[in-house]
Amino acid sequence: MNTFEYVVVSLDGDYANLKRTDVESDEIKLVARALLPPETDEGTRLKYEFLQYSIIA
Repeated sequence: MNTFEYVVVSLDGDYANLKRTDVESDEIKLVARALLPPETDEGTRLKYEFLQYSIIA
């Protein structure tokens, strides 16, 4: 499986806007906050791997 890295650009109610950081891209991905770790906030760096998100320390 592939691994992707994101940063949380903004939070909007029950959704988060994520931007990929491992490749050059201007696309913003809308993701339900229920799929993200509970401590996710704006500026949090995330890794998506094996169908789940985790925080990059």
